[in-house]
Amino acid sequence: MRADFAFERHGIIFIVSGPSGAGKSTLVSGLLQRVSGLTPSVSCTTRTARPNEQGGREYHFVDSAEFARRRDAHEFAEWAEVHGAFYGTIRRPLDDAVADGRDMLLDIDVQGARHLKRTYREAAVAVMIFPPSWDELERRLRARRTEDDATVVRRLTRAREEAQALLEYDYWLVNRDVTETSARLEAIVAAERAKVARIVVEGGP
Repeated sequence: MRADFAFERHGIIFIVSGPSGAGKSTLVSGLLQRVSGLTPSVSCTTRTARPNEQGGREYHFVDSAEFARRRDAHEFAEWAEVHGAFYGTIRRPLDDAVADGRDMLLDIDVQGARHLKRTYREAAVAVMIFPPSWDELERRLRARRTEDDATVVRRLTRAREEAQALLEYDYWLVNRDVTETSARLEAIVAAERAKVARIVVEGGP
């Protein structure tokens, strides 16, 4: 007789944070390609789209008035101002995913991660990505040649400040080698999905 142990479970909100230049976007993109059942959360932002970005894929690009309307209507699970632009995570997809047993993947900063951890508690799993060193981070940022010196310095300062929030996270990874770091990130997803505490118990929450 064949036993079927496909238990239903609650959905997970996977949060990946890290300074610009740490390789976070590459890791998130790779994770979505290799791991099934992960849906990216597409945030709203008032910043201008970069040349390689497409509206609705990386972000929903909106103007300040539209962002304010959505914020005032409580459509965001969290929002913050970063480097002069506003970013907001849309609430409804997260609520639906947790209830339906589906997993979401978010690429957000420390402010947003802190708020989502407080709101979704055990359903939210946060991973902080670090560069191999601060010197290497600066080298990567300057190699882009897309920002002036003042912006690079501002990003480096913010990266050091955000690193102080590490103890609020569940996991941390130093991205020395993208292949190795990707494998570790995938292992974190697998381990969290296998937790007995996530099984839906009949008559439970």
